[in-house]
Amino acid sequence: MPAVQPKGANRYAAIIEKIFFAHWKKGLKEFEFDRSEIKDWAKTLKIELPDNIGDLIYSFRFRTPLPAAIRETETKGMQWHIQLAGRARYRFKLAKENRIVPRAELITIKVPDATPELIGAYALDDEQALLAIVRYNRLVDIFLSLTTYSLQNHLRTTVKGIGQIEVDELYVG
Repeated sequence: MPAVQPKGANRYAAIIEKIFFAHWKKGLKEFEFDRSEIKDWAKTLKIELPDNIGDLIYSFRFRTPLPAAIRETETKGMQWHIQLAGRARYRFKLAKENRIVPRAELITIKVPDATPELIGAYALDDEQALLAIVRYNRLVDIFLSLTTYSLQNHLRTTVKGIGQIEVDELYVG
């Protein structure tokens, strides 16, 4: 069973833990849940959610490790992933660990920073600032050995069986 949330624990962690343990049974390797459960558990736990409740899922998919109580159910070499499973549906899936680890034996390619000083001075510390640096330094071109052009940012679409997706930046070359 999930650990009792300590006072002041992260609200996202408290909700995702409740959703996980409402569905998970020992031996399950995947299960789905509905977006409405986020609101339901927030109400039950008396937790105020931000306007963008999808950020809770996004956070655990890309920015924040899942709570320790969930990770304790993982088997050796496996980890829980949250996947899109359709419109307003998600899937917890136990899959091989997916870590990108730097390899010391590979050559480091040094690229001079061509980001304009004005952009560097005002850029925030977020994905959009990082994408601007990638664009100004033509890193996609360098690593593909191909001239590429940024075509569109924040392309949103729906993929059958997955749900809504967003491509942060689309290049053509």
